[in-house]
Amino acid sequence: MALAACDLLASYVRFAGCALKDLRIGAIRCRPPAPRDLRSAGKLRSMVLEVALIDVTPGQEAEFAAAYRTAVTELIGVEGCRSIRMTQGIETPSRFVLLVEWDSVEAHEQNFRATDRFGRWRAAIGPFFSGPPHVEHFTDVPASE
Repeated sequence: MALAACDLLASYVRFAGCALKDLRIGAIRCRPPAPRDLRSAGKLRSMVLEVALIDVTPGQEAEFAAAYRTAVTELIGVEGCRSIRMTQGIETPSRFVLLVEWDSVEAHEQNFRATDRFGRWRAAIGPFFSGPPHVEHFTDVPASE
């Protein structure tokens, strides 16, 4: 489920009230997608995918998910953030994967990590970590040349 920026507030209210199971299939779009003709013409810079592997203290999964639903507002509206999605492991329910699409690594580092928003984000969800998250950035591999 992708959400347009103009519907973000109403969608966030629905998103925040959903069950944890719904978090696994939903995403919050930080801004409307580019017109299809620009994407297909290759005129837009490709995005960067931030992947954060987060291990939560077993038994605190529901509390972590609730903290995430509150803290995600710190990411919404950050310049360069395209979408946000949190998933939870099926085989390992205490393992979560955060997927955030950014315009660039610099957008993530400068517009979020270097701001007070990141401090508030980490203060909300960090107490549930069983160890430091493993975070990396990825780019798409084209299916054809």
